[in-house]
Amino acid sequence: MSDTDSAAVNSSKPEAIAERIRAAILEHRLAPGAKLTEAQLCEVFNVKRGPIRQALAQLATDHLVDLEPNRGAFVASPSLQEVHEVFEMRRIIELAVVEKICSGHGVRRLKSIGSMIGRERKAFETRDFPAWIRLSGEFHTELAGLTGNTVLCDCLNGLVARSTLISALYESLGRSPCSFEDHEAILAALDAGDAKQAAALMARHLQSVELKMLDRPARGAADLHEVFGTLGASSKDTLKASSTAG
Repeated sequence: MSDTDSAAVNSSKPEAIAERIRAAILEHRLAPGAKLTEAQLCEVFNVKRGPIRQALAQLATDHLVDLEPNRGAFVASPSLQEVHEVFEMRRIIELAVVEKICSGHGVRRLKSIGSMIGRERKAFETRDFPAWIRLSGEFHTELAGLTGNTVLCDCLNGLVARSTLISALYESLGRSPCSFEDHEAILAALDAGDAKQAAALMARHLQSVELKMLDRPARGAADLHEVFGTLGASSKDTLKASSTAG
């Protein structure tokens, strides 16, 4: 089998399809409430219904897709109650992350987090909003990774993914409630070993993110051919195409 054939096979697997849909949701190319029509997804990914249904089931397990009997699949639309519950759990976990890092777990690897914040700032300055959204979430998950606790990381990865989906519902395109200036301040406190200050800054940051969520209706409709039809383009080009489509 050639490399091209192998790549085509891998891209048609349910896991690969789920990852592509997940990326579109987390980069705000698919809005909460958008209908994920099986027939259209089959055309987009050039597969039969089986892999599509398996991919959607995976995403439903991660709370990114809602499967409704007799109606089909939709990008999840989190309620305000879920916003509060997600951020309550994030505060519990991320304050534990801060404390663990300040006690010596992963503190020597903080430089890599600083580089990530630099990329986050650059993405904002160049208006590469999908990359900015992704990197703002990765700041939190990469910090957790420094603890070496895989169960903690798995929990936080799911919560951050749901937070990103929530921001797609409650925030306008081109805005992110997660501030890289806050990230820089948290990192500075961690680097100084000031657990109390780092915890206070993290708690304030997460509270600010939650409060910035604004109640607004989801856009709903989506052209799946358009969403997944710019695979060779950069994230910036994808955003531009999405914005043009209105």
